[in-house]
Amino acid sequence: MAEELPEENGVERTCRLQIPTGRVKKIMKIDDEVKKVNSEALFLISRSTELFLEFLAEKSAEVAVEKKRKTVKLEHLRLAVKRHRPTSDFLLDSLPMPSQPSHQPSKASRSRSDDKPVPHGTRKIDAFFQKCT
Repeated sequence: MAEELPEENGVERTCRLQIPTGRVKKIMKIDDEVKKVNSEALFLISRSTELFLEFLAEKSAEVAVEKKRKTVKLEHLRLAVKRHRPTSDFLLDSLPMPSQPSHQPSKASRSRSDDKPVPHGTRKIDAFFQKCT
């Protein structure tokens, strides 16, 4: 889905979404009160989601760089959310608490991330995206 943006220097610009709008529509329709989804509303929600995720990724990456890390981890995301009050107000309670590493197993003994138990009160996102049969 592409949306035309105002002209810039005489050139018409379009905005191409990265998020699959079909998935966004499915998520929106999980709410029993949502019967139909207007295409303009779908575009705006999808674009807003992209911008929000981009913001979170940038802020989390900044925290990782501050901590002299090359990989963004949950602790970096949590700290980035804590630092931004509007985001913290609604998102911080939904983020899982970072686990306290008791020991670091060797790479050979580590299992796949699919085998790890999910924190209490959460579920793996993969379950949502599996097709219903």
